[in-house]
Amino acid sequence: MNPTPILLKHLRRHRLRDLVPAALALFATIAFGAAAQAEESIHHVSSEVCASCHQKIFKQWQGSMHANSTALKDPIHGTFYKMVVGDPTQEDVKHKASGKYPICLQCHAPNAAKDGKTKLDEMAAYSEGVNCVACHTLKSYKGVRGEDGKLRLGLKAYEVADTLQGPQGINNGLAQLASASDDLFGGVGVGGGADSQKPNPHLGEPVEFEGKEIQALPMEGNPRLMKTSDSCWGCHDQRNNPHGVPLCQTGNEYIDSKTDVNCLSCHMPVTDGLADHSMGGGHSKPMLKRSVVFDVDTKRDGDVLKTSVYIKNQQPHALPTGAPFRNIYLKLTAYDDAGQPIWQNAEGHPAEDDPQAYMAYALADDEGMPAPPPTATQPGDDTRLKPHEERVLEYEIPAEGVALVRGELYYNLLWPNLVKKFDHLPEDVKEPVLIAESEQAMTVE
Repeated sequence: MNPTPILLKHLRRHRLRDLVPAALALFATIAFGAAAQAEESIHHVSSEVCASCHQKIFKQWQGSMHANSTALKDPIHGTFYKMVVGDPTQEDVKHKASGKYPICLQCHAPNAAKDGKTKLDEMAAYSEGVNCVACHTLKSYKGVRGEDGKLRLGLKAYEVADTLQGPQGINNGLAQLASASDDLFGGVGVGGGADSQKPNPHLGEPVEFEGKEIQALPMEGNPRLMKTSDSCWGCHDQRNNPHGVPLCQTGNEYIDSKTDVNCLSCHMPVTDGLADHSMGGGHSKPMLKRSVVFDVDTKRDGDVLKTSVYIKNQQPHALPTGAPFRNIYLKLTAYDDAGQPIWQNAEGHPAEDDPQAYMAYALADDEGMPAPPPTATQPGDDTRLKPHEERVLEYEIPAEGVALVRGELYYNLLWPNLVKKFDHLPEDVKEPVLIAESEQAMTVE
């Protein structure tokens, strides 16, 4: 930064005797700011630093999957990472099949990927996964398709800045002009208020706050990225495995929906002036519950109950979306007047007993047999709900003794076979989540 133009501006507006201490302070501030920034690259800044001021946002983020995205914290991702890459606490680990730097780190640990590191416990900024700086230094979106037609994922899909990017930035230019002029009131009332008196590292200078020294973290406005889906697509658009088989496909699904609603409207709604940084998705029960309309309608027809199960996907992408092993399924049960089940659509998991009640994206090997994401060579059946799709499942239930028909819709993060295979995973990851229910009482005849 060149201080000369700033000093000349002060020379024109202040007497010389007032300028000397101001000039010394200005030089000291510039020197201190440059030194502070030289000490730590912005992408090495921990979210704990941001928590000093943005406590509510930090707490929301801390419970999000972005904060728990690395192989150190996400047990599902960690399981696959160890299978196809190796130990996330070791340096210079390569993808086993390709011998290259693990592409998954571009999304799951972007700050480490920027440094070409694989030892994720080396510093907080690595182990924090998609932390504050990882998102707020994205400058512009280039798209996930490179000029050569190959996918470029995560950070590779962006131009990355060395200054923070915000939805509106620090718009204090008018106040600075007013305070630097001969305005007798020093710009009071123009962008002022109590908050303007607090130390703010986003103004470009280091500050001391509650006994902590915080380096300069300059911020600029970038609404075209930070207030649009472009801020999401680098990681959430699409992802193929090494065989070119589509895994995550949310971007293609979104395009198919022809929606104008951006991702942030649902996943980061604004409340009391703050965007929700918990960024709920497939791990958030409230998000899952509002994603679907579910209703059971039963009518007696002689000795059977003709039952229609209505399911509508309210989202502009498939349900479920994201990782291919996510799935939803229906359990439909008829109960007698003592609350005992006397009929159900599937004795066990409906994947085998009632295929229409199981909605998932399958992957297969060359023989068409089920295969895990890293080794699949072709897509299997895709029975998920398409964007905004309405689906009705029809059943005929023997009417004798039925007092209640109840439908339950479950969401599961893993295919049934993976639940059995990955028995080391925590129960809350393996267990299905009830996301919708509907029941109808019947008159027993």
